[in-house]
Amino acid sequence: MRLFIKQQVLSLNDRFTVKDENETDRYFVEGEFLTFGKKLRVYDQHNKEVLYIEQKLWKLMPEFDLFVDNEKVATIKKEWAFFQNNYTIHGQEWDIEGSVMAHDYVIKDQGNVIADINKKWVSWGDTYEITIHEEKNVVLLLGTVIVIDCVISAARNSSSAAH
Repeated sequence: MRLFIKQQVLSLNDRFTVKDENETDRYFVEGEFLTFGKKLRVYDQHNKEVLYIEQKLWKLMPEFDLFVDNEKVATIKKEWAFFQNNYTIHGQEWDIEGSVMAHDYVIKDQGNVIADINKKWVSWGDTYEITIHEEKNVVLLLGTVIVIDCVISAARNSSSAAH
């Protein structure tokens, strides 16, 4: 399964659509406005919430919990590390390999690639392609990619604000 996320550049709150390879809307992601920390809800094409993402506050490094049906299923943490992928995924024994900053990485489960993430350069904006090899984890893999992109975007915004 291939999914595509078009990066939304100027948005007060996070709101975007995840499309499949036929350009059909598959998921809708909506952020809560005026909250402390990121809070994102992912809905399927029938408008049913399939994932809730909440940033933990008061952490030195970004940390997000992922919930399915009000049950925490994973925690994604950015760790302090130089020159390596520095995300850990607790609750799922997944590893990330490749260049997260370049949006060219894979997610592995016990050494097997379960998702490929690549940034596509198109004229109408940056688009991320997610190729999912294990459809049973599609929602969690999508949530993982969204969290990593949130952390990268926040880091870019804070470094550009400092200049």
